[in-house]
Parts: sequence; C-alpha cells; structure tokens
Amino acid sequence: MNSSQYWSKITALLIFLLHLPSCISIDSITSNQIIKDGDVLVSSRKRFALGFFSPGNSGKRYVGVWYNKVPEQTIVWVANRDNPVNGTSGVLVIDGDGGLVIYGKDRTIPLWSANVTLSSPKNSTAKLLDTGNFVLFQNGSQRVLWEGFDYPSNTMLPFMKIGLNRRSRFNRFLTSWKSQDDPGTGNCSYRIDPNGFPQLFLYKGRAPWWRAGSWIGHRWSGVPEMTPNFIFNVSFLNNQDELSIMYGITDDSIFSRMVLNESGIVERSTWHDQVHQWIKFWSAPVELCDNYGKCGPNSNCDPYHADKFECTCLPGFEPKLLREWYLRDGSGGCVRKKGVSVCQNGEGFVKVSLVKAPDSSTARVNLNLGLKECEEECLRNCSCMAYSNAYDLQGGNGCVTWYGDLMDTRTYTNAGQDLYVRVDSIELAKYAKKSNGSLSKKGKLAIAITSILVFFLVIFIAYWSVKMKRKGKERPNLFSFGATRSIYLENSPCRTDPDDSGLKSDLPFFDLSTISAATKNFSNSNRLGEGGFGPVYRGVLSTGTEIAVKRLCKNSGQGNEEFKNEVLLIAKLQHRNLVRMLGYCVQDEEKMLIYEYLPNKSLDSFIFNFGMARIFGANQIEANTNRVVGTYGYMSPEYAMEGLFSVKSDVYSFGVLLLEIITGRKNTGYYYDNPDSNLVGHVWDLWKEGRASEIIDTSLGESYPISEVLRCIQIALLCVQEYVDDRPTMSKVVSVLGNDAALPSPRKPGFLLKRSNYTSGDPSTSTGDANSINYVTCTIVEAR
Repeated sequence: MNSSQYWSKITALLIFLLHLPSCISIDSITSNQIIKDGDVLVSSRKRFALGFFSPGNSGKRYVGVWYNKVPEQTIVWVANRDNPVNGTSGVLVIDGDGGLVIYGKDRTIPLWSANVTLSSPKNSTAKLLDTGNFVLFQNGSQRVLWEGFDYPSNTMLPFMKIGLNRRSRFNRFLTSWKSQDDPGTGNCSYRIDPNGFPQLFLYKGRAPWWRAGSWIGHRWSGVPEMTPNFIFNVSFLNNQDELSIMYGITDDSIFSRMVLNESGIVERSTWHDQVHQWIKFWSAPVELCDNYGKCGPNSNCDPYHADKFECTCLPGFEPKLLREWYLRDGSGGCVRKKGVSVCQNGEGFVKVSLVKAPDSSTARVNLNLGLKECEEECLRNCSCMAYSNAYDLQGGNGCVTWYGDLMDTRTYTNAGQDLYVRVDSIELAKYAKKSNGSLSKKGKLAIAITSILVFFLVIFIAYWSVKMKRKGKERPNLFSFGATRSIYLENSPCRTDPDDSGLKSDLPFFDLSTISAATKNFSNSNRLGEGGFGPVYRGVLSTGTEIAVKRLCKNSGQGNEEFKNEVLLIAKLQHRNLVRMLGYCVQDEEKMLIYEYLPNKSLDSFIFNFGMARIFGANQIEANTNRVVGTYGYMSPEYAMEGLFSVKSDVYSFGVLLLEIITGRKNTGYYYDNPDSNLVGHVWDLWKEGRASEIIDTSLGESYPISEVLRCIQIALLCVQEYVDDRPTMSKVVSVLGNDAALPSPRKPGFLLKRSNYTSGDPSTSTGDANSINYVTCTIVEAR
C-alpha cells in the first residue's frame, strides 16, 4: 500500500466516524454505531451502564461500567485503565476488523483495543449484559469473541471468574487501582497460585501479603467466615482444563461486590438502598496474624491472647533468634530443637487444631488417600514435616504433605483444620503425657456438660409428656389431696401400698420409723447440708444400702401442690447421669424424698462446694405460672419477672450452669472489680473486652484447648441473652457443642446485676426470711 492509498483510507475512516449516529440508553452497538463521550449504554434491565467517566478529581476520561441504579457512581470495570483519553474527544467503536477500539482526539492510533480480528468485517455486536459483563459477539452464531469479565480491574462481580485456564495459560485476577483518582494497574493483585495445593493469594508487588489458603471443600482455609448463605452460590473448579472460582448470587436484586483497594485490603460489601450506602460485611487482612509470615517459618500465630505474644513455635521447634523473640519480634521464626532426630528414631506427629494450614505452594497432594494413609505416607519420608486432610468436609479426605519450612500457620477460634506436625520421640512423649494429664480434666468438663444437657432434655420430655396427658381424657381426683385419696395416709405409717397412694407412681413409700432409724433419728452427725428443699441427711438402711434423705422444712413454704409436683416430676427423671430417687415418705407433717447416696458428691460440689436447688415449681408445665419458685441466679428474666416459662427458660439456666462449670464460680458471687455484677455480668464485661480467658477456672491449669473453652463461653452467653427469641434451642446448643460451625455474636444477657440485699457471696444470706423457698412477684426476685 503506497502513501496516497494509506491516507485515503484514513480520510474515509474519519468521515465515517464523524457521520455515525451516537447511541443513548441502548444495551449494544454494532459496526455502524459509535459511543461518544456523554453517550451511555444501559443493560436490558437497567442494572448496569457503560460510558466515559472521570474518577475522583481526575480530568482524564476512561470507558467503564458502573451500577446504573446506585446514586453514588460505583465503577466496577475499566477498559482503557492504563491509557486514558485527554479531554472529551474519545469514542468507542467496533473497527473494520470487528474488534472493540477506543480512540482519542487522534483517530489514527487506538488508545485501547480488544485485539479481535474477524475474517468477515462488520460481523460483530458489543452488548452490555445485566451481570455487568461487556461482551463482543459474532453475529449469527452468537459466539463470544471477547468479554470484559476476562480482564477484571479491581472489582469482582457475581458470575465473574478469577483463575487460570490450564490449556491456554490465560489468567484472570484482580489488580488494585493506583489511587482513587487513577484506575491504572496498581501494586496489589488478588490471584490463584496453581502450584502445589492451589491457593488464593493477595500480593503486594510480587510478595505475598495475605493468604486466603487452599480450597478445602466449602471454603478457603484462611477464610473461616466463608459459610454457605442465602446470597451466594460458590463454584470452584480444579481439573485438567481450569482452576477457577466464581460467586453466583441467588437474588439478583442484591448488588454485591468484592473490591481490592489501593491499600491492599479486600472488602466485600452490599448496597443498602434505604441508607444509600455500601455496607461492608467482610474484609482481609484485618488482624496481625493475617499478614503473611507474621511469625516466620515453623511457627503458629494466635491473635486471641492480648496478654501474650501472638507467636509460638510449632511442636518440636524453638525460636531461632531468642532475644528478638522475647522482644516480640517473631519474623525470624523457629527452628528444629537441637540434638534431636526425626528420622526412623521413634518419631511421630502432634496434632495442632483449628489452624490455617501452612503455605502449600510446594506441598504434595494425593486426593486418593485418607488421613491414616496420609500419616503413613509422611512417616515413611524423613523430609516430610507435616500432613493434613485436603478437604475439611465431614469425614474429610485427601492428603496434603509438607516438606521444608512450614510457613504462615495461624490459629482460629471456631474453625480451622487439624495439622499434624512431625516431632522427635522425646517431644512426642511429652505431648502424650500432657494429653493424658489433661484428658481427665477435659473429660470431667465433657461429662458435666453432657449430664446437664441430658437433665434439661429429660425435663423437656417430661414437660411435654405431662402436657399431652392433660390434653387426654379427664381423670378427676387422680392426684387429689382429698380425704379419700391422700398421700398423707391418715393415722398410718408410710408403706409401699400403691392402692393407698393418690400419686399412682411406681415409687415405693418408706416408713417414717425406717427413715428415722436409718438417719439415727435425724442426728446432726448425719446431716450432710441444706438445700433449697430443706436439710439433707445421710442414712443406712437395714439392708446396708446408703441413702440421702431430703426433709422438707415445716416453714419452707412448700405445700402439697409443690411436693406432689416434685415427686411426680422427679419420678420420671430416672437416668444414669442423674441422682436416682428411691422413694418417699409422707406422715403427719413430715414430707421426705429418699435418694441414692453419692459418696463423691455432685457436680456443683466439684465446681464450688454448695447444693443445687430445685428450679421447677408446681404449675410450670403451663406457659404462665401462678408462682415463681426457683433458685436466684438460674431463673430466666421472663420467668423471674413475669412468671412466663418456656423451653427457652431452661436454655437460660443451662447457660448459667455452663459458665459456672467453666469458671468454677457461683453466679451470685462477688467480683472485686465490679461488686454489683454477678457471674453472667462479669463474664459479659470480659467478653466485650476480649478478656474472657481470664475467667477460666485456674484449677484447670493450662491443659485445655483455649479455643474450645472460649467457644463454650460464647455458647453460654448465647444461652443467657436477655430476650427469649435471641436464645438458641437446646437442640441447637447440643449441635454447636459438637461441631465447629461459626457462632453469632451474643447480645446483652439478662440479669447483669445481682441483688443489692446480699450481704455476702452466699445466696442463702439475704435480708429476707430464711425460708427454703420464696415466692416472687413480677417485680421482686427473692433468692432461696
């Protein structure tokens, strides 16, 4: 082509461009149309718009896509981000080759192009979709020639992929803007690293800044907050053709985006139409331990202890630079302890729980192995430093093994993987001894929690059983205390005679003389203590059977209704984890319950040495009780203040008991830093300040997993929330105690303050009467 032919073509192109009509508020352009500065494409449902814009205080012009219905212009994609147009002379067209092109004032050289060449000119259409994707189609076949989602800028939209095409090696990833005024390619990038066990990384320059970790079946290992929800459907692909992730959205009326800002922070937010602003609901990195390699190699970063250095060495390792370590500089990391062998010399593995597994860029993966085979595989190779499951789904599978330094491990409170670290035989024995030593304490805690759970579940079953029976046929005077059917058995000693019992229960009667002889006539030497019911005595029957006798105080305030209710209720609660009721005795003014004797005492004595009083009163199978009878500190606010009782009242009581187990303290105890606060209020104050670990019972030593105990505290606080609807059900409590699912943040508990008329930490010491049971109005709570 000679010079005159070249300039003829240029002149013809300029004339063509000048005479093209501009397009406004349509969703596509063809080869005979043009987008000028000021013109806008709008997607079919008017969700997104495309046109020229200037960011921030810049006067330069860019072609971009933004939300059409969001008043605050929010750019989600930029075409010519590194080649802006000076002034308002820019145009976007489909050129003669069929590709997209942006020209500035000089129409001879494009500032940006989509690099598409078609054999047939004028055979393509560019369309803005309702997903925000700007797509170039081939006319007729509708084959996608090019799409903007393949070239993201700093924003990931729903249905946009980031990842690698393994065949073409084409890689999609986010890059930050240079500044708020310049959308040019910045220094930060968010991309998937395909090496080893693939991971998602946030980079500053070429250096890792934050590691989201590997895909472990339902989330990235370093994003514990990533749980299935009603907004997103996540699709992760890792096969021979593709390695990618895409977030779909189930409700397209929701505008949601993920942005990598110029500071190196990834943020997820949704548009709130009522307040007209973007609401951020997740971001990273946010904690010290989120920073890549914060504690150096072979270490574990734990940010949840403000009074301790967040860096600790993994089992079998020690600080490389001891002086710097004590100065709280962990960047040097840890090294294997000196003088030990971890190769065919009795070595083994120690489990480190609830962690983000180390950087797996050089790890090896075998998805066909289970955990046991994975251990054997690692043990055979002396260079193998650690192993873990590849996937964290229930009954996780797959095998990941690490070689060389273990980098960027950190701890989480409620989620994480189990990492098995190779240690020498001495270290292995040390951890085995520590595990055995703590097992009994942890076992006691587990048994205590299980026993209480069983107690409340059985109460619940009994509650509904009695309620259902009452809805059945009428049985008049079945539990009557009249002259003909009386459990007093006038002028007769207590005896095992069901025909004379208005209770119609399977519990035997005990003769008063038998009980008197067994307790040495209720001798003080046989007195075990006093509970909410009255004094409790130890006794020995003529058969040698040891018993505990609860003797109702004459001035206790408990009448026939309450006693009947307790006998009937407890008779149904026969369980191996509950004290077994052997029978009862009623004669004249005496009312007594006979239980099996517990030589090792009960749970509460191991926690803080005082009796556990009965919580239930006479008419509590109904929604609104006539009288409030119970132990102060265990009663839920709605029950104590209004007489409203439900299964959620049991949940409150369980929460209090759980806190007492963990802390070894009474709910009505005294706290020097806040003498007006009870245990619930004290724990709540510490929880808000991030100091909940300070309340854990010191008798447990340091042999417990802190994350598990903190999770139990969080569950307890969820149980004692002030409002009934906020509390979980007992079935939900059982579920979260048995898994690592994410927990909501607890709200303010009920009864943060204790009674002001207490004279000591002993709830039995009050200015009221010394009755074992006090009845409560809707405005005054009386302890017993």
